[in-house]
Amino acid sequence: MPKAAIDEAAFSVEQKVNLTVTPGRIVIEPSDRVEYDLDELVEGITAKNSHGEVGFGKPVGKEVL
Repeated sequence: MPKAAIDEAAFSVEQKVNLTVTPGRIVIEPSDRVEYDLDELVEGITAKNSHGEVGFGKPVGKEVL
């Protein structure tokens, strides 16, 4: 997002926001909620928004797998 738009909206760089997406519209609003509820986040996982495993290749250093 352009810095000028962030400045115009009076947002800060690390500010938490709510993002609402509907056909033809994206709304970004400041969020009062900074902490998240893990149970609530897990409830939001569906077959449509989850993905399979991702491979990153063989270890190249001292990674613990």
